[in-house]
Amino acid sequence: MNGEPIRIIRGRGGQVEVEGAVDASAASVLTRAGFDTYPTLGGVWIRLPFDLGRTWENEHASWAAEMLTAARYSVDLDQDLRTAPPSASAPSAQRRRKAAMTAQSAPRGTLRRQRR
Repeated sequence: MNGEPIRIIRGRGGQVEVEGAVDASAASVLTRAGFDTYPTLGGVWIRLPFDLGRTWENEHASWAAEMLTAARYSVDLDQDLRTAPPSASAPSAQRRRKAAMTAQSAPRGTLRRQRR
């Protein structure tokens, strides 16, 4: 992670693409959010698939920005890619933070290694 922000923008052709310094960890987060990576002569081109609708693109771009921010990357998200703020029925930030820090048991069927 360097000082250069990762920019998620809507390109000239209408596609959602990523610019900036993207390392392997950031690329993994972007892949998880639905972005595709294509090699080019100048590096890589990272973008969302075409023709899935603006709503889908905005949701995935916002999700990617949230995940990258949580991973402590500096992210610039185009204003027109932002999704609506959470609804009133969404849990408060304090409640979400508390839930994220609560210890949870392993899912059923998870095998635990025996200590020797």
